[in-house]
Amino acid sequence: MALFGTGSGNWLTSAAGRRLLPEGWLSGPMPWVIAIMMFLMVLAAAAGLALGFAARGLDSHLSGQITVQVVDADQARRDATADRIVRALGSQPGVATVRRISDGEITDLLRPWLGAGLADNDLPVPAMIDVAFVPGAVGAQQAAEAAVLALGPRARIDDHAQWLAPLAGLIASLRWLAAVLVLLMAAAAAFTVVLAARSALNTHQATIDVMHHLGSTDAQIAQLFQRRIATDALFGGMVGLLLASLVIFAVGDRIARVGSDLIGSVDLPLVAWAILALLPLAGTLLATLAARATIILALRRRL
Repeated sequence: MALFGTGSGNWLTSAAGRRLLPEGWLSGPMPWVIAIMMFLMVLAAAAGLALGFAARGLDSHLSGQITVQVVDADQARRDATADRIVRALGSQPGVATVRRISDGEITDLLRPWLGAGLADNDLPVPAMIDVAFVPGAVGAQQAAEAAVLALGPRARIDDHAQWLAPLAGLIASLRWLAAVLVLLMAAAAAFTVVLAARSALNTHQATIDVMHHLGSTDAQIAQLFQRRIATDALFGGMVGLLLASLVIFAVGDRIARVGSDLIGSVDLPLVAWAILALLPLAGTLLATLAARATIILALRRRL
């Protein structure tokens, strides 16, 4: 009778009360199912966060920039036109930097594609000028493009933001896909908890009936069940986070070895790791709420 005393949850904190559900670690499949769900959830969330930070970095690095190409077979005329454009853009309002790319740099860029023999054979190459604008300068890019075309009608202007738009759209779609996967994994974990709670409720139905006769409330019974489920969910969540972190570090090392500026921009800063570390706690809270709601509703229907 002391087990179900009327004090503030005396039976809950007693050893006998805690044994209503299996107390040992790994007492059932639910911790491992939660671990698998959390593993996939962390990977999806990490992919979404990495893509988000990569898109932000690319946007800040490439938007508000143009590249001017002066195409002319006459090298002297090409250089003269390029020098006029550099001087004009250097005094243009809203222009942050103007840099002409040397012919040697262009040759180095062409060598992997044309081979050393062709790239070093004095092939006619366009004069290239990189122009960066001050953030927030309204109309500066349009004015600079007009000045370039006035000085060199044969010049070509490449807007970095324009060719970046398809890539930005792809990244945005992948981020939405990652968010949907996280929500689906969270829903699957919640359904797993609901099934586990119902199974435990059916297994201990006789004990629950005795507890009801002795004056225990639905909330007290739900608290006993949700404690075990929350412990299993937290354990499974931490295991899933650990395994996913190992995979993320391994993939990050592979990306770093590629040596590409574009792929290398996919990285996770500390704030992203802080968000990932909160996922097991959020999953435990979700499991606790799902277990409590499931058990209370089931108990009310049986009364």
